Amino acid sequence: MKQLSAERTPGVTRPWWVVTAIGAAVIAVCYGFARYAYGLFVPRFGEDFQLGGAGLGLLGGLSTAGYVLGLLTAPRVAGRGPRAAVLAAGGVAALGLALMGLTDSVVVFAIGLVVAGSSAGLVSPAVAEMIARGVEQSVRAQAQTWANTGTSFGLAASAFTPALAVGWQAIWLGFAATAVAVTLVAAVRLPRHPGGADPGPSQRPRPDVEGPDGEGAGWPRGLTALVLNSVLIGLTSAPFWTFFIARAHESGVTAVSTTWCWFTIGAVGPLGGLAGWLAGRVGLRAANVGIWTLWAGGLGLLALPSPGLLGSLGAAAVLGATYMALTGLCILWGSRLFPARPSHGVTLSFLALGVGQTVGSALAGTLTDAVGFAATFGIAALLSLTAWLQLHPRLAGNLHREQPNCLVDEAGESPRAGQWTVDLAEVHRVVEIGLLRLPGARDVEVVHDQQLLEEVRGLDQLHARRCPHP
Repeated sequence: MKQLSAERTPGVTRPWWVVTAIGAAVIAVCYGFARYAYGLFVPRFGEDFQLGGAGLGLLGGLSTAGYVLGLLTAPRVAGRGPRAAVLAAGGVAALGLALMGLTDSVVVFAIGLVVAGSSAGLVSPAVAEMIARGVEQSVRAQAQTWANTGTSFGLAASAFTPALAVGWQAIWLGFAATAVAVTLVAAVRLPRHPGGADPGPSQRPRPDVEGPDGEGAGWPRGLTALVLNSVLIGLTSAPFWTFFIARAHESGVTAVSTTWCWFTIGAVGPLGGLAGWLAGRVGLRAANVGIWTLWAGGLGLLALPSPGLLGSLGAAAVLGATYMALTGLCILWGSRLFPARPSHGVTLSFLALGVGQTVGSALAGTLTDAVGFAATFGIAALLSLTAWLQLHPRLAGNLHREQPNCLVDEAGESPRAGQWTVDLAEVHRVVEIGLLRLPGARDVEVVHDQQLLEEVRGLDQLHARRCPHP
């Protein structure tokens, strides 16, 4: 059989951790400041703008609507390249935060909230594309999930700002100044050409054949499950991001202690970066369902009659880590479904998440006025457990493909029945089509090329498929 040859990822001009760290920093300001810091100040906004739960929930929904708008705009912005899209996200975050900090009008504040929220929609697909083009395959999954934890660092950095002896407007202007500084650093340090040109039709991965549920090439198998998973994240996380601080206050937690709770969300968030490693050990579906179970438990703590400081800190720790893990797995999942255009899969996933959060914020606001905070979080916890439906074969989709397209070697021979194969195009590698022998899920032996052996050892076990036919 002809020996395989492997090319290195074109255009890699920075160590992977540099691109990852800068991407995480921009994500930190777009999510930690522009997107989620609103929830940290909800009690103060309620007093200053004289808003109840429904009004505060509506403002939270407007932030999410801006997020969705950013996601819809992301493909056009990304057309100028992932670097330009990352810089645009940082600039938009600075603009929205400045608008919020320069006004006493709730209308102008709401406009700034929409603008700031849109930066988060712009940044996630851009960073995913930047890493896909500029990071070697062997560390790409880890880079994607670690960059996603930038949100956690933003949350941790903003945690104690309510304790500052200044008004919230000054704090928001400080957020805007930080966003400007981070964007300038990104402009200097990010490579201008992080990867090669868009692959031509002959180089793009072959789309999946039509699945049993009618999904065809334009809607790859597994995308329905990813969209539903993302909507569920949005619906169940909306009460947490909007009303967690208010719930902690209601249960008797002091203002100083709530800042420690918010800091905990950010401090434990980087643990979510281990989601990529976990998926490699147990599989994406098992990792996802397991993390969903922990997420439901965290929401359940806030549904207790009086969680107090310990319950609030525990919920913050569990939900901070699991939210980063769930969204990190969405990035990994979407990148696998669209290996030639990872930003496309991420955009679709996060768009669904944004729709879920927009609806969830409004519903949560209405529910808190009607039944209270504890019941609202209890409903969110029960809804989270529906993620176990992913174990149904029809929803598993691309997580465990049962009828894969087997590879054909250079001589035109098909793999033997029961032989393990890997579709390298699926993981965005540019190599000659060939057959790899995989005796076990993680004990990989490549009989062709030692350099390729080292790269394949880093691949997730789900890329190994057993050929179903002779």
